[in-house]
Amino acid sequence: MGPIQLQMRKKLIDAFAPLFLEITDESARHASHIGAKLHAAKQGGASVVSGETHFSIHMISAAFEGQSLVARQRAIYQVLAEELSGPVHALSLKAEPPLDNWPVQAS
Repeated sequence: MGPIQLQMRKKLIDAFAPLFLEITDESARHASHIGAKLHAAKQGGASVVSGETHFSIHMISAAFEGQSLVARQRAIYQVLAEELSGPVHALSLKAEPPLDNWPVQAS
């Protein structure tokens, strides 16, 4: 787990106290597309292959109860604004409130 992923993880835990949190670095899958290359050039030419530019986040948190999908996404984008304005080029989100029978998981 790289430093950007660790930083995002800490921010998300602090902001949402998730019951489940999975952050996946998908940068290698996107290294060849033009958007990733342009983003790397804007970041000083850092290699996209090195990772930490494309992430997928799946999070379940009681903080999302009663919120629309858009409101949940906006809340996450706000917490990760620093990363999204710099090193992170793309973010895929799945943010859900817990189900009534959801078991608490440490991750």
